[in-house]
Amino acid sequence: MTASKPKLDRTHVRRLLQDMVRIRRFEDKCAELYTQEHIRGFLHLYDGEEAIAAGIIPCLTADDRVVATYREHGHALMRGISMSSVLAEMYGKAEGCSGGRGGSMHLFDAATNFYGGNAIVGGGLPLAAGLALADHMRGNPSVTACFFGEGAVAEGEFHESLNLASLWQLPVLFVCENNGYAMGTALERSESETDISVKAAAYGVEARVVDGMDVVAVEAAAMQALDYIRTTGKPVFLECRTYRFRPHSMFDAQLYRDKDEVETWRAKGPIVRFQSWLLVNGLIHEDEIAAIEEEVKAEIDEAVAFAAAGTWEPVSTLTKDVMAPSSPPAEVTAPAGTLVDTTYREAVRAAISDAMTRDERVFLMGEDVGAYGGCYAVSKGLMETFGADRIRDTPLSESGFTGAGIGAACAGMRPIVELMTVNFSLLALDQILNTAATLRHMSGGQFGVPVVIRMATGAGKQLAAQHSHSLEGWYAHIPGLKVLAPATLEDARGMLWTALQDPDPVLIFENVMLYNRSGKIDANAGPVEISKAAIRRPGKDVTLITYGGSLYKTLEAAEALANDGIDAEVIDLRSLRPLDDETIMASVSRTRRAVIVDEGWRSGSLAAEISARITEQVFWTLDAPVGRVCAAEVPIPYPKHLEDASVPQVPAIVAAVKATMGRE
Repeated sequence: MTASKPKLDRTHVRRLLQDMVRIRRFEDKCAELYTQEHIRGFLHLYDGEEAIAAGIIPCLTADDRVVATYREHGHALMRGISMSSVLAEMYGKAEGCSGGRGGSMHLFDAATNFYGGNAIVGGGLPLAAGLALADHMRGNPSVTACFFGEGAVAEGEFHESLNLASLWQLPVLFVCENNGYAMGTALERSESETDISVKAAAYGVEARVVDGMDVVAVEAAAMQALDYIRTTGKPVFLECRTYRFRPHSMFDAQLYRDKDEVETWRAKGPIVRFQSWLLVNGLIHEDEIAAIEEEVKAEIDEAVAFAAAGTWEPVSTLTKDVMAPSSPPAEVTAPAGTLVDTTYREAVRAAISDAMTRDERVFLMGEDVGAYGGCYAVSKGLMETFGADRIRDTPLSESGFTGAGIGAACAGMRPIVELMTVNFSLLALDQILNTAATLRHMSGGQFGVPVVIRMATGAGKQLAAQHSHSLEGWYAHIPGLKVLAPATLEDARGMLWTALQDPDPVLIFENVMLYNRSGKIDANAGPVEISKAAIRRPGKDVTLITYGGSLYKTLEAAEALANDGIDAEVIDLRSLRPLDDETIMASVSRTRRAVIVDEGWRSGSLAAEISARITEQVFWTLDAPVGRVCAAEVPIPYPKHLEDASVPQVPAIVAAVKATMGRE
């Protein structure tokens, strides 16, 4: 357990001073290198805030975790990441701590449990909650320290994360580095309540305030907070009131504050304040200070030389670390030979139950997945079997609990996050796009995100414009994700099984019109391949390409076309990212015609992407332009006849095929 008070002997105070000087001089050099264009992009410096990183991070154990902000150079140095690898990263060199893929705002280091800076204000808070959730569920004694600025308290993710941490009693040390300005907006101009600790206390979180310019006070507060967390398992919020001497970033002209204000704060800065106190009390001498400066200068000079001599990654490695180098092949289960009756809903439920029985790392979290049994009754009865810890009801905070699932995945768990409907997923888009999809790449392959995110999609239930979206094509646009659309009973059960073995984030879209679909399935149905399309009906005259809820309409249309002498081949895409170009192009090359059926809106649709690929790859085999049947360009209406008219139906598919065949 951490001692509750620092020991201010000569060795200790010298280390505190050296740590702060080391951060300050490094940042001074970075500013110089930025003006010389060795460092590009945004550069956020930590000058004035050194006492926080220097006072808190050395109090953590090696097994504790750190989540930082975009102003994280000081955090990284204090966590033990070498100055040379930090600066090489800021240069964009391959020898950088993130392989040159993250830059100044995204320093990562798996060896020291440093989960990186985050360019999204407040974006690291849900991640920290998830890392702590993983430790909480496994009974690990680790603490996650999460750093953020006072600007983050205006973000929903701040409130969602503190609520989750308090509700679930997660071991998080929330550190607010309150430097007075969110970019250029003073706290009193952005918050009706400027006492930030009050906001944290409102969630039942132990909230404390400390002078962030006093390194001894910060260290003592950190030790006491960590003692509390390790003893109780509950979070602590530590507001460190500080000031940044430099601009928000090097682009900032600082028109929002005058020079006198900055100079007033500089006079009581953490280094000058602590150093003066040490000299007055005879705890350090001028020659020792000079020695510290020389040691730091030598380290900086070495780091500059290292970064300058570093290598640029070849362009041939451009797509490295977007996804894991390989995914494990789908397991094979021997068919039982006995068919059982089931529904799509029951198949998904069985998949979740099987996964949780096989792997204690798997848990389900989402709105109403527990006591209620899920909005579409998919998880009904699972809480009674597996308990409330593993079938985890969440608040209505999509960004918060999705980010927590991402964090838990980073820490080695295998969460299944259920977003009630696809439109709700837009509230979690920041976490899906900016964290789940980018973490492997930005960290140079150090951190994967093996999370599965499920959501209901599609129209047909008369839920009107806000609950009837088909947005899976949007997510298929994002590198770093795998996007699945199971349509059959076998896929509903088997895709989840395989997705949970995947080292990357997998999104599964379940069409609402399929949940009640029934049929027979092998009693021992197991995992299935998740990157290949399937030919559901062979044919020779035209290729119909579709997925999800439109599969059965397309198959019905193919049967109707057969009565008119048109033999249609039907491809079920199954995977929307990656698309199985090989299967698509082989089929279109044979049939020489294609029609794509997609419940997304026509403009910018997944159908448009597939059509473009066909044109690029097999244009010279085509006997007719590629046809598309998509949702009408209208928010989905409530009346049943208008709803039906707005999304692809069998007659429209038949008509599109006949037009392609020249048989209108």
